[in-house]
Amino acid sequence: MNYNLESLKKAGFVLRPDTSIKELWEKVKKTFIAHDIEPILLDESATLVGEQGVDFETLCTETDFIVALGGDGTLLSSSRRAYKYKKAVLGINAGNLGFLTDICVANIDNFLDGLRTGKYRIDERMMMEGMIESKTHKSKSFFALNDIVLTRPNIYKMVKIDAAIDEKWFNTYRGDGLVVSTPTGSTAYNLAAGGPVMYPLTKAFIMTPISAHSLTQRPLVVPADFTIELSSREDNLIAVIDGQDDYELQTGDILHIRGAKRGARLLHSIEGSYFDVLREKLSWGDRR
Repeated sequence: MNYNLESLKKAGFVLRPDTSIKELWEKVKKTFIAHDIEPILLDESATLVGEQGVDFETLCTETDFIVALGGDGTLLSSSRRAYKYKKAVLGINAGNLGFLTDICVANIDNFLDGLRTGKYRIDERMMMEGMIESKTHKSKSFFALNDIVLTRPNIYKMVKIDAAIDEKWFNTYRGDGLVVSTPTGSTAYNLAAGGPVMYPLTKAFIMTPISAHSLTQRPLVVPADFTIELSSREDNLIAVIDGQDDYELQTGDILHIRGAKRGARLLHSIEGSYFDVLREKLSWGDRR
């Protein structure tokens, strides 16, 4: 599905939470102003660079798109927070690997030129909606763009995770945990755990065991219209959301995961290619 930016007057900025970002912010701010786009800072980010900012709701309601200046973590956090406002998020890479933040600082000027002439694309990336059902405390709900990781609170003990699809049990994972990833998150923890890389506009879950205590356990790709239920009859678990937020599951609690009704909107250069990113970041191939 294609979306267009209605206006290019104001951009809301979220900066990597590090005071070293100030010098880079000054350069990026000048470039946006030179293109007649007013940069507005999130109040948390403004504190880092000694400026005035606004709260996140104001940032989303008073700007035309959101800019995450940092690494993939900054973009993940910004995308989850901007999700309910249906705002497109642009990632400018001030980090290291940068699978999601694919605009480098040196290319901002050219990108903004293209933005003015409609040379951009807005991808709708699958989001996961999670809900922890508990009989002893209030249920918790959340969204994830990359992954939901169920793991052990005690590093000395493996966990047993019962997995069901549409309420029908199909497997018990024994090991260090389980990664449930979106295609966007396939190049994150999923890849490190031995899972497959998937094209990011695909609609599917990837279920990848972490250090499974059986050679028969393998990654599983599940269509996004299924619902996944995860629980443990013996262990407490920790659910980690996009590597940033975490929730505790008591024995018997159930984690329900389903595809969200709509995706997160990520703003990209029209010239960019996901396969170019893979080749660059993963050092794939050697044309001779």
